[in-house]
Amino acid sequence: MSLKANLTHTPYLGYIGAGSALVFGTLLAMYPDRAVFAESRPDLTGGREWPLVGNLPMLIQMRDKAHDVAYEAFKELGSTVSFTAFMFPRQIMLSDPRCVEHVLKGNFENYVKGPTFHAAMDDLFGHGIFNADGKEWKWQRKTASQIFNVKNFRDLFTEIFVDEIAYMKQNIFDVAADRQEAIDFHSIMFKFTLDSFVRIGFGVDLECVKKPGKIPFAEAFDAAQTMTARRMLSPFWKAEEAVAGFFGKGMKDYVKVVDKFANDVIAQRRAHPNKAEFTDLLSRFMQASDENGVPLNDRQLRDAILNMIIAGRDTTAQALSWSFYVLSNHPKVEAKLLEEIEQYVREDMQADDLYTAIKDMKYAHAFFYEVLRFYPSVPTNQKYALGDDILPDGTHIKKGDYVAWSPYAQGRLERVWGPDAAEFKPDRWLVDGDLKKMSQGQWPSFHAGPRVCLGQNLATLEALVAICLLLKRYHLSLVPGQDITYALSLTLPMKNGMKVMVERRQ
Repeated sequence: MSLKANLTHTPYLGYIGAGSALVFGTLLAMYPDRAVFAESRPDLTGGREWPLVGNLPMLIQMRDKAHDVAYEAFKELGSTVSFTAFMFPRQIMLSDPRCVEHVLKGNFENYVKGPTFHAAMDDLFGHGIFNADGKEWKWQRKTASQIFNVKNFRDLFTEIFVDEIAYMKQNIFDVAADRQEAIDFHSIMFKFTLDSFVRIGFGVDLECVKKPGKIPFAEAFDAAQTMTARRMLSPFWKAEEAVAGFFGKGMKDYVKVVDKFANDVIAQRRAHPNKAEFTDLLSRFMQASDENGVPLNDRQLRDAILNMIIAGRDTTAQALSWSFYVLSNHPKVEAKLLEEIEQYVREDMQADDLYTAIKDMKYAHAFFYEVLRFYPSVPTNQKYALGDDILPDGTHIKKGDYVAWSPYAQGRLERVWGPDAAEFKPDRWLVDGDLKKMSQGQWPSFHAGPRVCLGQNLATLEALVAICLLLKRYHLSLVPGQDITYALSLTLPMKNGMKVMVERRQ
């Protein structure tokens, strides 16, 4: 009898089928309301889940609207919502400001980035400040805090922003106004902020705004960031990247280009260590030491500077894009903001005078903070619990849990912001003409606690410099028929860009 016939007439296949059915039935009985291998947590609130796969089908189906799904879940199920999904760790999502502040500030030492975050971020972020924990994070934080001071804001950063915007006004916005042509504001802002932050970080002008062609570093930098974001959204990213890399470029290829750019600049700087004209972040970090008092090596310098660029570039570009989107839909807000700009800002202002003027513009700050309430540059975030904990609302957190919060959803919830939460109202930030200070748990747009964003003032400064100088000279209107929505990422980019018409003010 042939081997094929022998196999056909044996009961082995039947045994395999019966065994598989038994295993499947057992798992189905053990996990009827959650993802396989997820612990039963009847103490946590969550919606109905599929057996064995949990919320994975919903995550796949609704991934493009994930932030709005979180908002609806909080509205329907309460301030704390838990869910499981196949191949993902359990997520406990928070919207109660007390709980968010507890995780980020009150019990800070118990919550870290965690293995999922580190695995996704290591290739691009390395051991920089945004991917570090413990002692490694502390020395970087201390070093960076000494660099992000008022003098640097006034003398270096503002001058770079003003210089970049002056070029854009003359060569992009004026030209678009004269020709009555639409421009993609979102794309231009990404080029502007990459140019600005690379100049601040490395002292190098990429000229993304000036050059129409592709720039290798910029292209690789964007691709690596996109792939890093996808890693956080798929449990199968290693397999997906292996397949994609077989047919084209992969993460290693993009990171290699980014590393070469950074390493070349560092090597050139080390060859001329005493040149007084170097005032960028690289020159300052080269004078710093690590936790052991040892000067930073090339890899540490690369990680430190790239983390600063990554943190500031995308978030600021997106905040500017959403700001002008809001202005196009709120003419009364635009008129009030423009009135304050006319009072404080002149087009021929020197950088240090502009810095001083913007500091005093209360309504401009209120406007920008309200934009970030609706469109936070980091719309969702998470931490990993090192030990058991109890949150202020009574929720029990277990060691190994991932705790997440959604500034995007929080900013829209009435229980957090009151019955007028859906209204865009910059005046909610003003009390007797002064800026009102919100709790970090209520408004975690710049994170909170010991890890609150060091670049908050820098990002706000750049955004307001751009808003003031552009709004003073131009009125931007949306091209009709666009679908302005977000793309799912670590930050909040516009999925389809934002095309605007440019009109000079009289």
